[in-house]
Amino acid sequence: MHHFHPARRRWLALAASAVALTTPAGLRAAALLLTPAQSLGPFYPREIPLDSDNDLASVAGRSGLARGTITNVVGRVIDEHGRPLSGMRLEVWQCDANGRYHHPGDRRNAPLDPNFQGYGQFVTADDGRYRFRTIRPVSYPGRAPHIHFAVSGPGVESLVTQMYVDGEPENERDMLLSRVRDPAARQRLLVALAPNPDDSAHLIGTFDLVLAADGRLGSARADPVYRSLAGV
Repeated sequence: MHHFHPARRRWLALAASAVALTTPAGLRAAALLLTPAQSLGPFYPREIPLDSDNDLASVAGRSGLARGTITNVVGRVIDEHGRPLSGMRLEVWQCDANGRYHHPGDRRNAPLDPNFQGYGQFVTADDGRYRFRTIRPVSYPGRAPHIHFAVSGPGVESLVTQMYVDGEPENERDMLLSRVRDPAARQRLLVALAPNPDDSAHLIGTFDLVLAADGRLGSARADPVYRSLAGV
């Protein structure tokens, strides 16, 4: 039997701890928090518009600019270990500055902004990055300012979620955001919008979407609240 000096035993314990961090179990412990799934909502387009690029603040064939504060939303699609996911299709949709969706099911008494695209798509680059130009989301009855996101691609279950503006008072009363009980998970959906360094009249915010390494939604899809909201 080997008898190690106390200092030697302490060194071995530290080394074992370091090795543990490189094992699969250690990696799982240090994994990034997954982006929570949220409702698709009733206003996903029935038909994808002809102009569906990543610039929602302008519409092809029109010279005007959307009402509202121009906002760039940027980020990456990565897995829980921080590895970029390329070739992922991102879809975004939101209401215009009048609180109205470009959807026949939205019958609110508010005019439509003809210069707002309302929906856009983008495919992530090799480094998992994406970019959308849109407007700062606004609130409407029952909902805090938000942007809908959907992520799909080879090897992953489609994730539907929503991005909220950090610091908005309506966040505390929003019927969907308030159901995210875990403060850390809730924070994953909140994005701070700040003046864009390239153009201080516009805003910019970073929203990273983190998917499971095996591509599965897992417990989020099994959650009865998610299932009832998303219609799955």
